[in-house]
Amino acid sequence: MKQGRASLLIVTTGCPSGIGPEVCLRAVVEGFEGNVVLVGDGGALRAAARTIGVAETRLLKVDGPNAVRRVSARSIRYIEPTAPLVARDRRPGKPTNASGEAQLRWIDYAFDAVMNGHASAMVTGPVSKEVIAKSGSKRAKTFFGHTEYLQQRANASEVTMAFACPQFTTALVSTHLPLKKVPLFVTKERVVRAITHLVNYLRPLGRARVCVAALNPHAGERGLLGTEERDVIAPAVEIARRSLSHRGSVTIEGPTGAESAFRRAANGDFDGVVAMYHDQATIPTKLLAFGDAVNVTLGLPFVRTSVDHGTGYDRAGKGTADARGMIAALELAARLSG
Repeated sequence: MKQGRASLLIVTTGCPSGIGPEVCLRAVVEGFEGNVVLVGDGGALRAAARTIGVAETRLLKVDGPNAVRRVSARSIRYIEPTAPLVARDRRPGKPTNASGEAQLRWIDYAFDAVMNGHASAMVTGPVSKEVIAKSGSKRAKTFFGHTEYLQQRANASEVTMAFACPQFTTALVSTHLPLKKVPLFVTKERVVRAITHLVNYLRPLGRARVCVAALNPHAGERGLLGTEERDVIAPAVEIARRSLSHRGSVTIEGPTGAESAFRRAANGDFDGVVAMYHDQATIPTKLLAFGDAVNVTLGLPFVRTSVDHGTGYDRAGKGTADARGMIAALELAARLSG
């Protein structure tokens, strides 16, 4: 997808010891033709360039987002807002506290750029939540993922994690929680929020046919296997139907057993599914579209997309990383912010 010069995507390259630098470079070189500036460590990017056979001379360090419009389109532009990492802090598969702190500072830099209007959207590479949280930085101790961190930084009252793939988009009521806490987190308000954010995302892209998945097996079997469907999810579906009915071309069904909800969505009956918890959404998404799915944060005051995979420490430095997910994340960000 070729974008105009006015649209600028700022891309954090993720953990320098993972596949993030490689997939970011591959995406720019092999598939995405839009206006991109990378944020990360120059040494990690140069190492990735050597690994995949890209001339290091194409890498051009710039001072900030505004500088990217004054250089050759052939250049792969990057910003290095932190001190260069030493070799031991960017070894493939061997992240350190220094690399963890750097990952978070790159996220902060990109966040500030998009909030200040210097970029049209933010795209994030894969980070290690554990490495960031244990890096020693005070603000990193409560880092549970991009979604929660960006919500906090943007002072956004409500956000929804979503995964877009060619077959459907799924929005999550809860995100990075221990499974035992999920039933307490599934409230009417949060279910309505997820439905509303998903409908608002889908409508500009076409149809908005949404199925709301149940929490319990067989949608609770009329209370035999759980009452959340009767007491929480079904009332939330009715509230969402009433509040969204005036928008036209909106269908909301559920609660439906999760296996049926995702099977029917995969068969084309629905454009989106609301999932109650993380793995309920990601297992079917990754089975159907691993490498092609895109993580989208709904409810932020800017567009943010990401790859749907992790740091890939076992593949780092080998030149075998697949950039399809990053290309898809870039293309969706450009489409949503264009």
